[in-house]
Amino acid sequence: MGYFHKIVLLFLPLLLSFLFTKKEQQLYSIHGYAQGTDYSIKYFADSALIAKEGVDSILMKIDSSMSLYKPYSLISKFNSSENGVSLDPHFLAVIRKSFEIFKDTQGKFDVTVAPLVQAWGFGPKPISVFPDSAEITELLKNVGMDYLELKGNKLLKSRPNVHLDLNGIAQGYSVDVVADYLEGKGIHCYMVEIGGEIRLKGRKPDGTAMKIGIEGPAPDGISEPQIRHVISFTEGAVTTSGNYRKFIKSGNKKISHLVNPKTGYPLNTELISVTIFAKDALTADGYDNAIMAMGLHEALTFIAARKNMEAYIIYQRKDGVTADTLTTGFKKLIIN
Repeated sequence: MGYFHKIVLLFLPLLLSFLFTKKEQQLYSIHGYAQGTDYSIKYFADSALIAKEGVDSILMKIDSSMSLYKPYSLISKFNSSENGVSLDPHFLAVIRKSFEIFKDTQGKFDVTVAPLVQAWGFGPKPISVFPDSAEITELLKNVGMDYLELKGNKLLKSRPNVHLDLNGIAQGYSVDVVADYLEGKGIHCYMVEIGGEIRLKGRKPDGTAMKIGIEGPAPDGISEPQIRHVISFTEGAVTTSGNYRKFIKSGNKKISHLVNPKTGYPLNTELISVTIFAKDALTADGYDNAIMAMGLHEALTFIAARKNMEAYIIYQRKDGVTADTLTTGFKKLIIN
C-alpha cells in the first residue's frame, strides 16, 4: 500500500466523524408586536433558521386579511359590501372552521357578532353609551351565521348589514400559520405564542418537554392574575378565553367583552375562564369562547363528548367563591 493511501485511511475516520457529528442545538428567541399584542417564538436548532422580519411579514398578511382595525383589510371590505367578497386563503381557512364550530356549538360561536361587540364598546370605534334593549333587538336582526353562505372561495351574505368579527378565532389561526412556517424551515422543537395563545412541538435537546403556565384570576379578584398550574406536553395547542382581564366597568358591574350572539348581551355565566387543549390553536381558540357561553355542567359534558379536546375551567360557585375543575386528560398535563 502506498504512502498516500495510508494517509487517506488514517484520516478517513476523522473525516467521517466531522461530517456526521451534529452541531449542538441552541435556543433561539424572537419577540415582537402584532395584532394588537405581543408575540414570542422560541425554537431549538443548530443555527438561526428564521428571522423576525419573516414572522412579521406573515402576521401582516393575516392582519391585512382579518383585522377590523385596518380599513383596507379584506374583512373590512366584506363588512362594507352589499353581498360579499372573494376570500384569500387565510380568510377562507378561518371562515370554514368558523362554520364548523358554529354548527357544533349550536350557534354559541358566531362570527357575525361584530355589531354587538361594537355596541358594547369592544369594537374598533369608541362608544359613549351602552345599548338599550330596543337597539339590541334591532342589531340581532343581522346576527347569525345562517345569513352567510360560502360558495367556492366567495363568502356571500343575504343581508348587507351582516358584519364579521374574527377576533375570537383569528389569533389561534395566526399561531398555527407561524408554527407551520417553522416546521417548513426544518424546526422540530418550538413554541409559538401570540397574545397568550400557544402551540408547541417537540422536546428540548436534553429530552425534557417545554412548560407552560396556566393563568387565572387572583383569589381576591382584585390582585394581578397569577399562575395557577404549570403544564407540559410535546405536541398541541393551548388557548384561554376569560372575562377577568378584558371588561368595561359600569358602576359596580363588569361588562364582559364576550357577547352572547343569541341574546345580544355580554356573557353572564358562572364561568370565569376556559383553557382548551387541542391539536392546533385554531381549534382551541375557536372553541374556548363558545364554551365560555355555556354553564359549567354543559361545558364539561360538551368537552367530554369530543376527542382530542381537554379543558381547565375556573368558575364562580353559588356562594361567590372562585373554584376550578378540569377534565381527566388535562389533569395528565399538569406537572405543578
